[in-house]
Amino acid sequence: MDIVERTFGGADGDARVHEGFLAMPARGPVRGGVGVLVLSGSSGRIEDERCRILAREGMTALSIRWFGGPGQPPGICEVPLEAFGAAIEVLRAGGARRIGVLGVSKGAEAALHLAVLLPGVDAVVALSPTSTTWANVGPGRDGRNRPCRSSWSWRGEPLPFVPYDDSWAPVPIPPTGAPVAVRGWYELSRRTFADRVDAAAIAVEKSAAELVLVAGGDDAMWPSLPWAEELAARRRAAGRPVRVISSPDAGHRPRLPGESPAAASTHFLYGGTPTADAALGAAAWPCILDALRGAHRGGV
Repeated sequence: MDIVERTFGGADGDARVHEGFLAMPARGPVRGGVGVLVLSGSSGRIEDERCRILAREGMTALSIRWFGGPGQPPGICEVPLEAFGAAIEVLRAGGARRIGVLGVSKGAEAALHLAVLLPGVDAVVALSPTSTTWANVGPGRDGRNRPCRSSWSWRGEPLPFVPYDDSWAPVPIPPTGAPVAVRGWYELSRRTFADRVDAAAIAVEKSAAELVLVAGGDDAMWPSLPWAEELAARRRAAGRPVRVISSPDAGHRPRLPGESPAAASTHFLYGGTPTADAALGAAAWPCILDALRGAHRGGV
């Protein structure tokens, strides 16, 4: 399917989106006018390749920079969730009648909150999700990383969060400059601050949105598969549908059909392999498309 693209920023600025990339079918919205907000993780990148893939499936897809730009928090620190609503309005203005949010890692954390807090989100696809709100990644507007603060705010108030236990260190200690697996840091922090976990839980059981969770058992960044199972258990207990697609061999960065393999990081180990990460994305793809399009409801 032929697609058209638009970039936001500079001369093409839009008051609703500081910086972003939009792709849509060349002949206009199809399949019921589906619009998808695509959110990266803590890299902050704009996911143009992922937008193009969704546009070739007949959807309008918009990826935005949601921190680190002028007028935005420099890190993922008390980022106002309302800002994502402005991007969704861009999709609606372009003809989208059904709204989905697809996020990975910290972007999945945001997406799950949007399903709960923001009216009109019909579907959420959370790749490598967390079940709780975490402390900031990077500095707030004041330039400080510590003490820990929430990653997100809503209506001017920070959301309850789980802090980091800064006593953690990787075992064995890697060579200087080598990438590190930080999954153990998150696991220790949940144990250390167990009294804060319930308040920080993302209340997906309250959301009417369709929910697809995609997670790998070899995730070395954080334990996304156990957390996906936590989210699913809360949904099922509330009688709400959820789909969980997982693989024991995939890591933190599942790849959708047609996407390039994720680049290696000099800072973090993500687990998995290119083959396993691609296989997980391929297995999840039909469920992702069904949820975004609203093809059917239900799930286990």
